[in-house]
Amino acid sequence: MPLRESETLELKRSTAELEEALKSVCAMLNKQGRGEIVFGVEDNGYIIGQDIGKKTLREISKAISDHIEPKIYPKIDACEIDGKSCIRVSFAGLHAPYFSRNQAYMRTADENRHLSARELEALFLKKNEQALRWDDKPCADAALGDLDTAGIRKFTLKAGLVFDTVPNVLAKLGLVKDGKPLNTAILLFGKEPKRFCEGAYLRCAVFAGTGSSTIIDRQEHEGNLFALIEEAQSYVRKNTHLGMRVEGLERIDIPEINPEALREAVLNAFCHRDYRLPDSVNVAVFSDRVEIRSPGLLYGGLTLKRIVKERVSERRNDLLAQMLHRIHFVERWGRGIELILRLEPRTTFKEVGRQFITVFWRKEAAGERTSEKISDTGSEDARKASGPDRGEDVVKTWSKRGVAVDETEERIIRQIIGKPRIRILEICENLKTPRRTIEDGVARLKAKGILRRIGPDKGGRWEVIKP
Repeated sequence: MPLRESETLELKRSTAELEEALKSVCAMLNKQGRGEIVFGVEDNGYIIGQDIGKKTLREISKAISDHIEPKIYPKIDACEIDGKSCIRVSFAGLHAPYFSRNQAYMRTADENRHLSARELEALFLKKNEQALRWDDKPCADAALGDLDTAGIRKFTLKAGLVFDTVPNVLAKLGLVKDGKPLNTAILLFGKEPKRFCEGAYLRCAVFAGTGSSTIIDRQEHEGNLFALIEEAQSYVRKNTHLGMRVEGLERIDIPEINPEALREAVLNAFCHRDYRLPDSVNVAVFSDRVEIRSPGLLYGGLTLKRIVKERVSERRNDLLAQMLHRIHFVERWGRGIELILRLEPRTTFKEVGRQFITVFWRKEAAGERTSEKISDTGSEDARKASGPDRGEDVVKTWSKRGVAVDETEERIIRQIIGKPRIRILEICENLKTPRRTIEDGVARLKAKGILRRIGPDKGGRWEVIKP
């Protein structure tokens, strides 16, 4: 059977091609961790033989020793193939990345190509993966008493395990070492996890318009991972639009962003983030999009193109992912990106600075209707036309009664008359005014008897009272 070049075999006519052979050694080590070079064979597999002098094998050994880093110790033998003298060099190494004359190469099929900076970084990370792991390391300053027993008991039930004692359960889950809880245990069950892990933190904000110059609302949360995941989803739900459709006599609410896609993005942000970075997961709500920002770039050599096209994933925090999989929070096969794109096809992903960002483009901003909207006071056109005029009439009438209405209150009245089911957040966005200012204005209008709320916060409406 003729020899054929592959990812672990390189054929060379003679040692005159030793320089190219060194590149192949480097490339095969970086790709497969092993390989062979055979001198005396054409690249098409035709055996031509190789002259072997007293110093030939020694010269090959010296070239590899001098120019391949880290050091390897190949097996170099003279051999016969089809009755002709050849040289076979076999080698292996577990310490990638390897370099040939200070250059790194990667084997692709039967070719050697230069490694990009991103690929080289990925190899260094892989080499030091265990040393750089965070989730399976003991939390130096924590003790078992810093964990919430009720939270562990609840997790145990969801995971289908039997709860007896905290130490036993943690041992079964692999969350304790030498009596110390691991970082994953603190993150999941800590009473005050932020004392030990800066990453147990969530920042949320709503911005006026599409930029970040004006903040309408801002909230910060700390707690265990489960609490932060729920807070992040809740914040997006509260600060995006809710549509509806009617099926028979039943009203069906339709969130602006698919809940499953949102949940997956939030889970990914907390599960795959780099907890060595002293930063929080951030949720940013703009008028045209919602961004879920996670500290830490893509892991394991992944690129934006690969995660979208090939729908693959790499786990930075494998132990943490295992724990979430036990209670069916995450898929073992890493199908999160596929799920997000199936439910929200316009979703995009980007890397900025040291953050990975999932961007959900809002349907309302794009002119899409999330539902059949409930009519408040006739047609949409009629409401828009009547709002400003009726607002002015209301202000004048109340002024005549001796009730003063300031500029902010008048602007709120105009917004509400134009759209009685408008939400506080939408008023903030329309007027480009901080949430606290709008909420204070609404409170004053209620106190003056000019405004009242009919129905619940979700699904109710405003009524402007004209004396």
